[in-house]
Amino acid sequence: MSPLEPGDMLDHYRIEQTVARGGMSVLFKATDLHAGHAVAIKVPHAEMAADPILVERFKREEEIGQTLDHPGVVKTYNSEQRSRLYMVIEWVDGRLLRSILNEERKLPIDRAVRIALAVCEALDSMHKHGVVHRDLKPENIMVGEGDTIKLIDFGIAMKEDARRLTYAGTSPLLGTPDYISPEQVKGQRGDQRSDIYALGAMLYEMLTGEPPFTGPNPLAVMNERLLNDPKPVRKVNSAISPALGEILSRALEREPRHRYQTASEMSWDLEHQELVGVEPEVQRPLLGLKGLPGGRKMLLYLSLALVPLVLFGLMLLLARR
Repeated sequence: MSPLEPGDMLDHYRIEQTVARGGMSVLFKATDLHAGHAVAIKVPHAEMAADPILVERFKREEEIGQTLDHPGVVKTYNSEQRSRLYMVIEWVDGRLLRSILNEERKLPIDRAVRIALAVCEALDSMHKHGVVHRDLKPENIMVGEGDTIKLIDFGIAMKEDARRLTYAGTSPLLGTPDYISPEQVKGQRGDQRSDIYALGAMLYEMLTGEPPFTGPNPLAVMNERLLNDPKPVRKVNSAISPALGEILSRALEREPRHRYQTASEMSWDLEHQELVGVEPEVQRPLLGLKGLPGGRKMLLYLSLALVPLVLFGLMLLLARR
């Protein structure tokens, strides 16, 4: 099928403009001529529409969007008779959190907390429906008036009881290096605690102007996440309270069992910071390896450091098939 351009008709939708082009699809702004309002239309690339597994994932994304009904989550409209494969999504006015951070670098503490609370509320609703986003990042959060938010782009979201889908283009399933949880780096599917980790990483960036881990390339960032704790947030921004620093530490725990188990737990602490117990800020020994003999310690360091490299190699190998 020929690519869509502004002015083209797609069933009863008039394409108004191209909003974004991704590796798997193109997002357009369009007008629903039946309802008379703006919508977003997500159209997969031709090669994606020809792959049965990719089509199934696209349809799963649409189904997930239709199960969610929360003001902080973008709506996906029900399917209807269509001339080709595409998805119709609520049009959301506002600015991406990424655009705000690019412009302001870091946000006032009260605003950062307000946005994080709104994300917690949306996540709590999603997770209660068994949906895990798995790719939370500033690019996937739309901020509207009064710092209301909408979570967008459920391209690699997962229902916790759904079977695993695999296909050649593995890399999009891994999330984004700056926000991906350690368990996802290790190749695990992730669960609601993975979304909480990503929210902690975003809150850290909103408060400090930089993500919790940085490096010269994505592999280095993923290695840092596996091997080290982020720099204590109060050493980066001394205006942050000890309680808020403790909340970030809990959200960014490497081990999921040590993290907040639900978004509502994190939300409660953010709203009641005066009641949060604060642990002394100490830099933990690297993965508790202080007592290991030098040879075994080095071997474990090396094996952990190779995890992202192995994953990256698998991505390249599969992508070339």
